[in-house]
Amino acid sequence: ELGKGFLFEARQKRFTFDEDHFFVDLVFYNRLLKCYVLIDLKIGELTHQDLGQMQMYVSYFDRYVKTKGENQTVGIILCRKKHEAIVEITLPKGTNIHAKEYQLYLPSKEELKRKLIEWSAKNLQCSVVVRRKKTK
Repeated sequence: ELGKGFLFEARQKRFTFDEDHFFVDLVFYNRLLKCYVLIDLKIGELTHQDLGQMQMYVSYFDRYVKTKGENQTVGIILCRKKHEAIVEITLPKGTNIHAKEYQLYLPSKEELKRKLIEWSAKNLQCSVVVRRKKTK
């Protein structure tokens, strides 16, 4: 969930410079912030090339897509691993580009069983409480 005000605009949004095509993974517009939010998904480690690519996407949207009265475009790169030093050196201070790590997580069978038992017990307790209230 992204939060309030987000509107989905495009997936794999294409734009072209000369004859080269570029694709932003996800494009959202936040009506509360009045700005575009671009998200690029990286399956590996973040590189300075990824940051430069996002800078180009953000600059393109700021120059050619956003309208008067809208705020600067925000760029978010989700990556498996990032080095803070690369981000700090590559991006200028005060930029609207952010890099965040994600983690792949699949629970074990034991964890799933434990959660299922826990949820079942809660549902059973809720149904008992509801039945007691109905009988009064």
